[in-house]
Amino acid sequence: MGPARVVAEKIRRMEIRGAGRIGRAVAGALRDEALSYAGPASGFEEHMYRAAAVLLDTRPTAVSLRNALRYVLMRMQGDDLESLRDSVVRAAEEFIRVSREAVERIGRIGSGRIPKGSVVMTHCNSQAAISVILHAWEQGRVEMVINTETRPAFQGHITARTLASKGVPVTMIIDSAVRYFMKEVDVVVVGADTVASNGAVINKIGTSQIALAANEARVPFLVAAETYKFSPETMIGKLVEIEERDPREVANPEDFPGVRIRNPVFDATPPEYIDAIVTEMGVISPHMAYDIIKELFGSMHQDPLAKIQRFANH
Repeated sequence: MGPARVVAEKIRRMEIRGAGRIGRAVAGALRDEALSYAGPASGFEEHMYRAAAVLLDTRPTAVSLRNALRYVLMRMQGDDLESLRDSVVRAAEEFIRVSREAVERIGRIGSGRIPKGSVVMTHCNSQAAISVILHAWEQGRVEMVINTETRPAFQGHITARTLASKGVPVTMIIDSAVRYFMKEVDVVVVGADTVASNGAVINKIGTSQIALAANEARVPFLVAAETYKFSPETMIGKLVEIEERDPREVANPEDFPGVRIRNPVFDATPPEYIDAIVTEMGVISPHMAYDIIKELFGSMHQDPLAKIQRFANH
């Protein structure tokens, strides 16, 4: 099994989870595929696209995966095997470096939006959101964090342990208790898996309900998202596919004869419920998402994903 298949299986089994980690893992898999390729230069490009096809559909909602593939393959060029391989390795390592730097920068920028003495609510396990919270904690702005368990995979457990290990006071709650505790909250900070061109944010299931409760309580709702999570496909009318996972993650269907069990992983939060999106480029209104996407991807003459999908269909 090649590096791409190994990473694809880990993503499917959620051993690798979180949009940022998925994007970096995908870039790393392409780098390792390039380094391990031992064929002729004439077959290198096809090999890379076939490897990308293995990775493409593992998590259909996470645009970080698709944009990592775009980032690396758009920079693949050369007249011989060595130059082709080097271009892929450089692009992959650059994506990984930029991704990590973005999380740190988002933390520094976003912390300024947290009022001193705040109780912060967060959901799921977002490195960008955690970065904002930790920077704010170091500045004496955070009094306590309320985080959800985030069922059914309990990613909130990871968040709770991460924050507690840094000395942050944490209260973990069940997802359905969000509205009950919202009266104690000063600001909500969540991550994103995808940001659409209209400013809607696709994130872990339950995010939109938290945004609704925050809106009702007049609590600011902030999204921390790297710009590689902005979706260029949504500029041309493509809808973001909401992934559904195995219902057995929720309950054993054999224990509920005649009952259909559904397990959507993400939901969409409308832009009108989002006060700001914190990116490594700065704090923006959700309605500026279109401008960010146009700036990042507007000059893209040929989308590598179309070619990847051709290999995926064979």
